[in-house]
Amino acid sequence: MMGQVQSPLLRGDLGVCNQSLSIMKREIIKYNPDLKKKARQLRNNSTASEKILWHYLKGKQRRGYDFHRQKPVDQFIIDFFCNELLLAIEIDGSSHEGKKIEDKIRQAKLESLGIEFLRFYDSDVKTNIEGVVVTIDNWILVHTPSSPAANPPLSRGD
Repeated sequence: MMGQVQSPLLRGDLGVCNQSLSIMKREIIKYNPDLKKKARQLRNNSTASEKILWHYLKGKQRRGYDFHRQKPVDQFIIDFFCNELLLAIEIDGSSHEGKKIEDKIRQAKLESLGIEFLRFYDSDVKTNIEGVVVTIDNWILVHTPSSPAANPPLSRGD
């Protein structure tokens, strides 16, 4: 495969060609359309920790990747989701109390679709947002050869 370059943008679904990058679109994971209304309600009634973390995820701030909040995926709603990375970020707060088994089953089902998870406690988001953000950025660095924002264009004279 000498002389061929694989796109650094997508893990797994990489297009290959000579002297240029080719990106194949990732297949969209279907979801139950009945979840759209519930997801909208959740977005409009975000918890304090969801608002805090969203401030750091929105607008492609995490190495150029696009995250969505309260995203329907399959039969579930994920707190934060990046389709390019197939990364789910969940905040475990009071809504998860007493639901450990249910959460494990839900996570296993979503992982069977190729989705990977990062979980943070509500208290960590509120008291250590810098550590949470560093953990997310480090996950992206480890799981992608390069990210869209990692290689900014060179300025004149470089």
